[in-house]
Amino acid sequence: MKSSVRIGGASAFWGDTNTAAAQLVRKGNIDYLVFDYLAEITMSILAAKRMKDPKDGYATDFVEHVMAPLLPELKSRGIKVVANAGGVNPLACKEALEAVAAKAGIALKVAVVLGDDLLPRRKEFASAVELDDFSGIPPQGATQGKPLPPTLVSMNAYLGAIPIARALDAGAEVVITGRCVDSAVVLGPLMHEFGWAEDDYPRLAAGSIAGHIIECGAQCTGGNFTDWELVQAGYADMGFPIVEVEPSGEFVVSKPEGTGGLVSVHTVLEQMLYEIGDPRAYLLPDVSCDFTQVRLTQAGPDRVRVSGCQGSAPTASYKVSATYPAGMRCAALFMIGGIDAARKGRASASAVVEKVRRQLLEQKLGDFSGVDIHCIGAEESYGPHARPGAAATREVVVKIAVQHPNPKALKLFAREIAQAATGMAPGFTGYFGGGRPEPHMIPKLFSTLVPKAQVGIEVVVGEQRFPVSVPTAGGHVAPAEEPELTPVLDLTDAVSLPLIRLALARSGDKGDHANIGVIARKPEYLPYIESALSTAALRRYFAHVLAGGEQGRVQRWRLPGSDSLNFLLHHALGNGGAASLRTDPQGKAFAQMLLDFPVPVSRALVAAQ
Repeated sequence: MKSSVRIGGASAFWGDTNTAAAQLVRKGNIDYLVFDYLAEITMSILAAKRMKDPKDGYATDFVEHVMAPLLPELKSRGIKVVANAGGVNPLACKEALEAVAAKAGIALKVAVVLGDDLLPRRKEFASAVELDDFSGIPPQGATQGKPLPPTLVSMNAYLGAIPIARALDAGAEVVITGRCVDSAVVLGPLMHEFGWAEDDYPRLAAGSIAGHIIECGAQCTGGNFTDWELVQAGYADMGFPIVEVEPSGEFVVSKPEGTGGLVSVHTVLEQMLYEIGDPRAYLLPDVSCDFTQVRLTQAGPDRVRVSGCQGSAPTASYKVSATYPAGMRCAALFMIGGIDAARKGRASASAVVEKVRRQLLEQKLGDFSGVDIHCIGAEESYGPHARPGAAATREVVVKIAVQHPNPKALKLFAREIAQAATGMAPGFTGYFGGGRPEPHMIPKLFSTLVPKAQVGIEVVVGEQRFPVSVPTAGGHVAPAEEPELTPVLDLTDAVSLPLIRLALARSGDKGDHANIGVIARKPEYLPYIESALSTAALRRYFAHVLAGGEQGRVQRWRLPGSDSLNFLLHHALGNGGAASLRTDPQGKAFAQMLLDFPVPVSRALVAAQ
């Protein structure tokens, strides 16, 4: 058994820089190179590509622009590769990679994991109901909910790490999967290298948390970091992450020497809290992870040690993400400048929508099913918290997004945008897009659960094909709801500081829900942050985006091991992802907005800063 295994994360999404893989191979001294390419919207895009060409439907960049030029070095250095680049057509991805290797004269043993694609079997799961809560746990006795849509574009189960480990056990040098949980591309190699058992939950949790930290690439090495000005060497040569994992499960996060970026307790912790929901029960196919006692320590320059990972049994189900067509959308952007730019922009955009609306009614096409107008630059995303002077800005970009089931209605809309340049408010310019905007299908997400026992998994290694069995009994015990405790503080003669003086924060999406992680800069700041950031306070602050306004649902959890809090804002993204018309459909800016929140603190604390 090795004393440690070094795994480099080279991709956060399909479209990430192709330079990361070469950096990690040549400078990282790694044993494994792993890639995460897939998101829910990506699956629907790849499914559409496969419908046009049966040999398409995978991340072609992986084969053509990453693996092809690096194959000789990967082979000579003995670096193995795990990637979910297979999308909805893993076998085609395998065939393409084998052809590239053969052309280069390189013998390469390529494996694929099959079984996640449930679209051909959708009729077997017709009774499935939609999950509202992205935790992956159905309410007790739940049989109610929206049924599976009759027309699906994609339907994939999130598989785990065990089949990846089995493929490596069989001698694979490259393992290609379809849909799997992002962290599985790291946990699989660790199970293979260290022989971790399928019920060794503390270690499986540690490996999964290591995978979670590097699954978003440079987001743990200084990318998307609150204190962005601390990131040395800028962003032009960002170092991509490496986890050096020990048999115990403890690991160190680092990056290749001589690269840009920053690996600190705070850069890693921001990523650890990213998009996790309940930190006590981060549910994966192989293990339920508990982040609450995780501890991070600076182990040297650009080296952070992670310990305290806890885990327990998983559920008996796979989470399944399906996408289905939910109408059409069309969006237009233009700039408008001068005095009262935001007022002029909104007046013009509203007039365009009203004019098209009249034509739709005349032609009996029905009204828009959704409209979103946003004057970018006037702080409209802040709602009532926008600064008074923001509305007086003299330059905005106006976004108009509309939704309708009939593409004919959206073509009417596209034809009417340009008329605003001569027939509406002054200052209209900078019409973006190089022509009329085109309608696009809206792929909406449908999440459900399928029993693991109903999902057969196979691995193909070279010409060999064999089934893989995984534990299906589950055993997860859902943690009880935590009471919201408010620290008792003496705030007599308190002063107010913006949250950014006391904390860092990062936000993202969980379907239609927004996740915000808040990290105290010092342990003594946490009670003041907890006192100010109650769930009621967040409901008021984000009422303008929450479904239900101030009566919407917000959850909060405490992570004592890292002096941090995690929030989940339910239904705050206007349906989320590609189904949302909003300018920030994934809640990426929510944390940045929250960092302005006023926090009352004692004068003694201010004096000690």
